[in-house]
Amino acid sequence: MAASQPVRRTLGTGNERLRGRVLNIGEVLGELSTDFPGISASKIRFLEEKGLVTPQRTAAGYRKYTSADVERLRFVLALQRDQYLPLKIIKDYLDAIDRGERPESLPGGMSLTPRAVSEQLAGELSARTYARALTFNELVRESGASADLVRNLAGYGLIASADNGAEHGVFDEHALKVAKACAQLQAHGIEPRHLRPFRAAADRELGLVESVVAPLASRRDVASKARAAETAREISDLCLNLHSALVNGHIARMEG
Repeated sequence: MAASQPVRRTLGTGNERLRGRVLNIGEVLGELSTDFPGISASKIRFLEEKGLVTPQRTAAGYRKYTSADVERLRFVLALQRDQYLPLKIIKDYLDAIDRGERPESLPGGMSLTPRAVSEQLAGELSARTYARALTFNELVRESGASADLVRNLAGYGLIASADNGAEHGVFDEHALKVAKACAQLQAHGIEPRHLRPFRAAADRELGLVESVVAPLASRRDVASKARAAETAREISDLCLNLHSALVNGHIARMEG
């Protein structure tokens, strides 16, 4: 039985001329090349590898692109070109759309007005929005952590509010992720005091990343700063992969 494909929701109206058609990668390039002259087959395959588009395949393994796939690619390329957004941020947004959610904003609160995107899509995304903020009570409720646990996480520096207060502070989505993870770890007897080395390790990793991207981050133009942010995320992901491989390697030896 063929593996099920993830649900991909249509973004915008797309080009009616393509409605119902199936295109090969050369035809997709033809559709996109006017607005994106530098587009190439390798770029489209790279976006596929990153999970931003998932074309169907023929029995022989050739890719089959629909009008929705073309519109999705157009959206991704426009955000990269016009807003300098990293692919990870774009993917997180599209994943939310695929789950049937209607996220209020992209991380960072950017105003989205990409060129070469259908009016309907631009209408969905063009409002100026802001990064989500959570109160102490919202953080407790949505993370599943107890109020005492959240206070301890703040006390040990694992989360921080915008005004450095705990119960009267405002927290971001990163704090929510930390609180969720720590609530699950607590079920295994791991308390915030045990997790202080994670904070120290994260700070050391951040110092390493900042030293690498410093030449780009020091420039004043928006494009350089965006590239610095994307490079920092890529390095961070590689560090996380390294950490996971080292830990899983030790666990595998325990099993053996």
